[in-house]
Amino acid sequence: MACKDHINSCVKLLLLSVVLCAARASADRTKTLDFDVKPGGVVQTFSAKLKKYKCTFRYACQGGTNEQWQMSVGLSDDDQMFSCSVWRPQGKSYLFFTQFKAEIKGAKIEYATAYSQTAVGGQRDVALKEEEYSVSESSVTHREGTFHSELSKLTVIGRTRHDEL
Repeated sequence: MACKDHINSCVKLLLLSVVLCAARASADRTKTLDFDVKPGGVVQTFSAKLKKYKCTFRYACQGGTNEQWQMSVGLSDDDQMFSCSVWRPQGKSYLFFTQFKAEIKGAKIEYATAYSQTAVGGQRDVALKEEEYSVSESSVTHREGTFHSELSKLTVIGRTRHDEL
């Protein structure tokens, strides 16, 4: 198995465990909110907060009509990991995104990926190419000139910052 395949398998296993943990988590450890992604070319913002952690999704897009999306934020049982997922539950978005940025506060990003299509109705997740977006310690952002304007899901997992005594 190639190194990249092994890393991808590990990442998928980690994501699965985060999702399963979130499903078992109490209401104070996870939150899912519905929001509309609105075309029109104007930068829009949607945020969710969980305890002292926050996820903000900024975007601008064109075409079509509003699409219903969701944002989920979660905190691991040991308060060490904060996750944020933004996605279109119906699968592939038909909007033309001109920009996007997902930012987390209170945690340092350890893993992030963006998708042009989500796994719905027999379809599979289709990740954006790595050159289409960049990841920093606190955000995931489109790359001008290489982002192909397709976005259906963003997943960000960060390690929380704890003050040592």
